[in-house]
Amino acid sequence: MPMKKSIISSAIFSILATTVAANSQAEEAVKDYEILVVLATRAPLQKSAVPATVTIIDSEQIQQQLSVSNSLSDILGNLLPSYSPSRQKLTSSGESFRGRTPLYLIDGVPQSNPLRNGSRSGYTIDPMLIERVEVIHGASAIQGMGASGGIINIITKSATEGTQHQVTAGVSAPTSQSSEGLSYDAGYLVSHGEGQWQFVGGVHLRETGMYVDGDGQLIGVDTTQGDTMDSSSYDFFGKAVYQFDRERQLQLMINHLDIASNGDYISIGGDRENGIPTISARGELELDPAENEVTTASLNYSDADWLGADLNWQLFSQSFSALYGGGNFATFQDPAYGSDLYDQSRNDSNKLGSRITLNWLKVADSNIDITTGLDFLRDRTFQELAQTKRKWVPETEFENWAPFVQARFNTGDWSFNAGLRYEYGKLKVDDFTTLASYGGHFVEGGDPSFNELLTNLGVVYEFTDNWRGFVSMSEGFSMADVGRVMRGISEPNQSVNTFLNLEPVLTDNNEIGVEYFGDNLTFAASYFESTSDLGARLSPNSDGIFEVNREKTEIQGFEVTTEYALSTDTLLGVMYADNDGEFDSDEDGLVDTKLGGRNISPRRANLYWTQNWGSDVDSRVQWNHFFDRHIYTGAESVNNFDGYSTLDFTVNLMTQKAGDFTLGIENLLDESYFTYYAQTAAHDTRNFMGRGRTVRLNWQYAW
Repeated sequence: MPMKKSIISSAIFSILATTVAANSQAEEAVKDYEILVVLATRAPLQKSAVPATVTIIDSEQIQQQLSVSNSLSDILGNLLPSYSPSRQKLTSSGESFRGRTPLYLIDGVPQSNPLRNGSRSGYTIDPMLIERVEVIHGASAIQGMGASGGIINIITKSATEGTQHQVTAGVSAPTSQSSEGLSYDAGYLVSHGEGQWQFVGGVHLRETGMYVDGDGQLIGVDTTQGDTMDSSSYDFFGKAVYQFDRERQLQLMINHLDIASNGDYISIGGDRENGIPTISARGELELDPAENEVTTASLNYSDADWLGADLNWQLFSQSFSALYGGGNFATFQDPAYGSDLYDQSRNDSNKLGSRITLNWLKVADSNIDITTGLDFLRDRTFQELAQTKRKWVPETEFENWAPFVQARFNTGDWSFNAGLRYEYGKLKVDDFTTLASYGGHFVEGGDPSFNELLTNLGVVYEFTDNWRGFVSMSEGFSMADVGRVMRGISEPNQSVNTFLNLEPVLTDNNEIGVEYFGDNLTFAASYFESTSDLGARLSPNSDGIFEVNREKTEIQGFEVTTEYALSTDTLLGVMYADNDGEFDSDEDGLVDTKLGGRNISPRRANLYWTQNWGSDVDSRVQWNHFFDRHIYTGAESVNNFDGYSTLDFTVNLMTQKAGDFTLGIENLLDESYFTYYAQTAAHDTRNFMGRGRTVRLNWQYAW
């Protein structure tokens, strides 16, 4: 740890010297970053005041990306340099953010499941109902448990004064096999604001056809983890706000998403060693199709002047049920149920929580701001094998209490941030017996508890009106997928109270960055180090089912993003990220083996060009390139990766009378490639290709 601090210290002095030497002639201008308030920090902070890398994905960017992709996972993969390439499936297993798992939130309500991460937390709301996404890169404790890789806070649509209606519709198809690949969606949104009331409500429906690769073949359907192709979904959303007076208001938000595979296709073949992809053919599934059913609700009370503080109290709940596909895997076999047994798993999780936040600005007329509060979470989770009703993960209850305090001191060009968060968590598990394939061992239940004091420090310095630098050291707290750990116990005479692998994951994140905001040029670069003494590396067993390895992990990386406006109509941008990491394979306390594709993203670059062709027409071209990764030998050589590139194009036409039309072409050059996950997962039946050229036409009309 001392060596890490010396690296950060030397780097900050280098940046100070370089930046002061730069003689910028750009004039001061009002920028978006100066007026944006980042709600993900739980304090009314401008983006430029946060000592971390922050990305705001606005509604325009979301609409633009939805013309060439159809999920939040695809959007994040295109716009966040250190986010893993999307699997293009219903699951996000194997997708990471800076080599670790991010915490997803909807209006501040946690979507991630700490006890049994089913890797579906990115599929709990339709992207058409999202107003913007706030992303904090790197481990953070401010939003609570689970943000070891960062925070992805989804902000839902809101109402404005008056009554507005909006209808949307879209259709897409690959340029080959268009009949089976036809997809379409439609939605309606209404908002009304008058007097003390505001209301917004909407519904969005999707029917998604098959995906086709660059060779004209139907991409293999993931009949185990679940798939977004050959699926149907609907999302019902509502939000109501009542303003008691200028200071006090009450807000209720409810969102319900159901996405289910239609089950009309089965997977065929796949040979990773010989480069033969897994493809799809019409057929009948042995089991029920995969499905996600999620209901999120929150009730927020705010008072801008409660004992001199800005009070926000949120009560929330989430009901999460995820049904996975299955098969006759060796893991599911049990002589008591006969031979060649087919089964599938279901995750059920119910969360209740409370989050109280108090903000005091300029305490006692000083330059000090204070944020404090108390978070509570209760989560009840179990995983069963749905056909035989066997408990794969026993019902587990988790309670988490976390008081916190954060202070900010602003003086001149300097801003200092420091905070403490105390995490207390308690598990409660009854006696249970593991599946027969793990030995059918009896495990004594228990109620282990954990507590940890997390710290964070950050400094922001504005060198000039255009340049700022920051350095931060923060800690994150998350559970190590308790359900996955418990279900895999394969040794007798174990007790929940003494099983070390249930210990939480503590992540130390150090970051240093510099940013420039000029009239025509923006630039941001950051370097980070992320360390866990007892991490949670994933590796697949012979069935392709992932297990948790509790090992020390160290991850390093850097990100660079820049945009240059050639004119008021022409913008060029570049994003680049390189992440690397190692884990301790022999338990000697030293990392010695490179992390593979399930745990870290490849080196990648993204170039884009946006152009306004007048007041009514604009376009975007984006090129994604993932570099080769041939650094593994021996048994780890399965993680070697052949890079690939994709080119996307979108054009938007805005009309006064007929609405807005957006034409998008994904993978314009019809590149034929195996996905990053397929190349690094080493599983023949999931040797999936990526989507080939696909054309989408979206229409939006508002009145």
